[in-house]
Amino acid sequence: MSNLVFQANSGGSITLTGANTASTATITIPATTGNMVTTGDSGTVTVTMISATGTPSSSTFLRGDGSWAASSQTYPGAGIANSTGSAWGTSYTTSGTGTVVALATGATLSSPVIATIVNSGTLTLPTTTDTIVGRATTDTLTNKTLTNPTVTNYVETLYAANTSTAITVALTNGTVQQLTLTGNATITMPTAVAGKSFIIMLKQDATGSRTVTWSTVVWGGGTAPTITATASKQDIYSFFSDGTNWYGATIGQNY
Repeated sequence: MSNLVFQANSGGSITLTGANTASTATITIPATTGNMVTTGDSGTVTVTMISATGTPSSSTFLRGDGSWAASSQTYPGAGIANSTGSAWGTSYTTSGTGTVVALATGATLSSPVIATIVNSGTLTLPTTTDTIVGRATTDTLTNKTLTNPTVTNYVETLYAANTSTAITVALTNGTVQQLTLTGNATITMPTAVAGKSFIIMLKQDATGSRTVTWSTVVWGGGTAPTITATASKQDIYSFFSDGTNWYGATIGQNY
């Protein structure tokens, strides 16, 4: 096959070279004004210049089989961009580095690694389903250990109940309990746990002269105190546990 040479006015030339083959090759030039694109070209190819089935749009991509297909991922708003350049998403399990600007609503992070926190610090997230409490919110914390805290102006829950003829003290109700004697009552102590303590305000009802029997309480001198019998008067007792016994002490009587 011979070469086809186009001589330019400025002295240069353009040569079309065909392969040395016995077959016939045809080059079809479009019937429109435009520029030809070569493998060494750095120009821009627009979607209208690509012959493919389907309709190109911002939500489709060109498949390897020459067709436009809808993306399997949609941009959810603010989220995380794949480092591979694929569509945006809300759930990722692969490792990598990058900058997170914002998360879409309902986004899921699987085993995230937080490398840097502004102002320095360590944030430990729970390994189970839990709720993070805020400094300015009112929350209930259960079974937490506070080491060397400073607590100012705290309030203990006051639990009030009538004894009838028997009552079992439950510290889940509070560690300050006001028990009104509405009959000659037996008071059963909770399970002894080392370090536990609580207060009972023991009050006579309007009838008065009720008696009380303390279950499993060790009193100073080995003798339980005689309670005030006057109607509507109360005594205050404090109890401490070493894990084996409950030790009782009289704070004051006939209030």
